[in-house]
Amino acid sequence: MSQLSTRHLLGIKDITEQDINTVFETADNFKEVLNRPIKKVPSLRDITIANIFFENSTRTKLSFELAEKRLSADVVNFSSSTSSVKKGETLIDTVNNILSMKVDMVVMRHSSPGAAHFLSRNIKANIVNAGDGTHEHPTQALLDAFSIREKLGDVAGKKVAIIGDILHSRVALSNIFCLQKLGAEVMVCGPVTLLPKHIASLGVKVEYDVKKALQWCDVANVLRIQLERQQIKYFPSLREYSLYFGINRKMLEQLDKEIVIMHPGPINRGVELNSDVADSEHSIILHQVENGVAVRMAVLYLLAGVR
Repeated sequence: MSQLSTRHLLGIKDITEQDINTVFETADNFKEVLNRPIKKVPSLRDITIANIFFENSTRTKLSFELAEKRLSADVVNFSSSTSSVKKGETLIDTVNNILSMKVDMVVMRHSSPGAAHFLSRNIKANIVNAGDGTHEHPTQALLDAFSIREKLGDVAGKKVAIIGDILHSRVALSNIFCLQKLGAEVMVCGPVTLLPKHIASLGVKVEYDVKKALQWCDVANVLRIQLERQQIKYFPSLREYSLYFGINRKMLEQLDKEIVIMHPGPINRGVELNSDVADSEHSIILHQVENGVAVRMAVLYLLAGVR
């Protein structure tokens, strides 16, 4: 069996191109399993996995939970809103209490960048980072790149534009690292207030005109405006953002080529994407959701092999 070079999946920055390809090849096999009448395999029958979410999540949490159950793992779900964290319990105490119940792996989302790294240094279980603040969201980047590979045959040599709120997005950073490791060209596009100051130092192109970005790219990965992370106003209104950076059907019809539209969800319809784009034949958004389960199954299965 192929193995990963690491015990944890903390970020794309920490893994190799070989690791990414190993995840993809394993996910190909699991995707085939998911299309069978019986969708379960006994691969992680003796493994207990705790899903610890200190921030709200629908897609990621459901996707991990489904992946774990498809692999026959025992699953413990923990939500901070109903836990002793509200009483002032620290992260390490919370996790140690869960681990004393003999948990083998922890899938964690936390609002603080670096929380997963902190945990990996302090506890023995394998850690999967399901998003840490505005830092990284590695499984999202893996499923995005996997979806591009599935649609276009390969990621190498493709031009991918990441459009929207780059400043507050953990998806953007993980995607940049992942796409570059796989040989794609990456551009970021958005209002100047929503692009980090030194983003060009990551080796990406920077564009402020969404029409030019669409004309340049093979794939547009559109990110939502993360109002919940914005303490100040970065643009006058959502209506104005939509006017200058929203993508509609007419814009795609004006291009002299077909491009692929992606979105990690949840979509703010009518803001960053109109429904006539999100639900069009250009969009692979629902394929991303489907691929998320196969990719997360692959990650959990491979990390269990490095225990």
